[in-house]
Formats: sequence, structure tokens, C-alpha cells
Amino acid sequence: MKNIPRIFINEDIESGKSISVDKDTVHYLRHVMRRDDCFVFNNGDEYIAKLSDDNKYMIIGDKTDHIDPSNDLTLYFAPIKKIDELINMATQMGVGTFVPVITNRTVANHINWNRIRKIMIEAAEQSNRNSVPKLQEPVKFDDLDLSGLIVADERFAHGKELNSETVYGKRLLVGPEGGFSDSEFEKMDAAGVIGLSLGKTILRAETAAVVAISKVLG
Repeated sequence: MKNIPRIFINEDIESGKSISVDKDTVHYLRHVMRRDDCFVFNNGDEYIAKLSDDNKYMIIGDKTDHIDPSNDLTLYFAPIKKIDELINMATQMGVGTFVPVITNRTVANHINWNRIRKIMIEAAEQSNRNSVPKLQEPVKFDDLDLSGLIVADERFAHGKELNSETVYGKRLLVGPEGGFSDSEFEKMDAAGVIGLSLGKTILRAETAAVVAISKVLG
């Protein structure tokens, strides 16, 4: 069962339905994987499926009992140079929603968001998810609702940990390569954000995001 490919279908799926399939998917199944069966998923559900003999349709079979391991964490992140790695790893960890945040020190301003969505799909397929994360439109830091927000904050002493009473909103913010500016820290402090230590060392931005996600999810 582990070797059966998993494919995201971007429309409603139900048993007995025949869905048009693109040439890339046909090539992947027929010529790369050398098979015609697979699992298909969307919206938290997974089904057994098979290509039609003429390679035009995906015929949806029975629904599986696989439970979606995705979670309801929303990751607010400043776009970084290695955004591909951040998105890939965070998707594998089950993040439900991504929200790009433009901070004072954000340097990666020209992002191909269509490519980012493709990375999300591929990571969801690989990591056994039944859903693909949502990607919202970028927001400016000054327009961000800071109430109840958990922030990866290098100013906090090592060893400061979250507790179940603290983590109630599952909203996490991670900053850019250069960190948050003084004015941004002032706004977060005034709003009472929940600071999170990531340890004794200074981490790369994409690594910091993974560590922060793991701490929030426990």
C-alpha cells in the first residue's frame, strides 16, 4: 500500500465519479510508476482510484479509512529567499493555512505564488495528507491582527515553553532573515503577543519556522 501513488484532485471527489485527468498525471502513472491505480484526495478525504482504459478519466472507487493528519495551525510568515524549503517542510508538518506577511525587513518580494501552490500539492501528496493547505493573500505587518498571536521571538530566554492554556488560537508568526524590527517588536509587545523561544542558537529563518511549528503543535 505504501508504494501506491497519491494524487491531489482539485475538485469534489465521490465514489463512482469519473473525473477528467491531465496528460502529466497520465504520464506519471503509466510511464513513471507503471501502473493505473492510485489514491486520490481532497478536502480531507482519500479514495481509491484508477485510470480509464483510454487515459481520459480518473474513475473514483471506494473511500478509504485514512484519517487526514493535517492540523488547523495558521502560519504567518515573512517571505524568505528559501521560501520553497519553508513551504515544503511546513506542509509536511500539517500546517492548514499559510499567510505571507510583509515586514520591514522582508527581502523576498517577488514570489511566484503559483509555483508555491505546486510545492504545497507535491508536499501534501508525499506526506500522506488528505488536503492541501490554504494560501491566503499577502498582508502587511501593520495590518495584521496581533491578538493571541504566537511569535517566534529570539529575545525570549531558552527554556521558556508554551502550555496548553497558552496555545488556544493556533496562530504562529515567524519573521524574515533579518528578524523583526524594533518598531515591530514594540507593536507586538503592546498587543501582548505570546513569545516563543526556539533555543540557545540563532537559526536560519526556514529552520526557525520548523522548530516553532513543532513546539506549537507539541
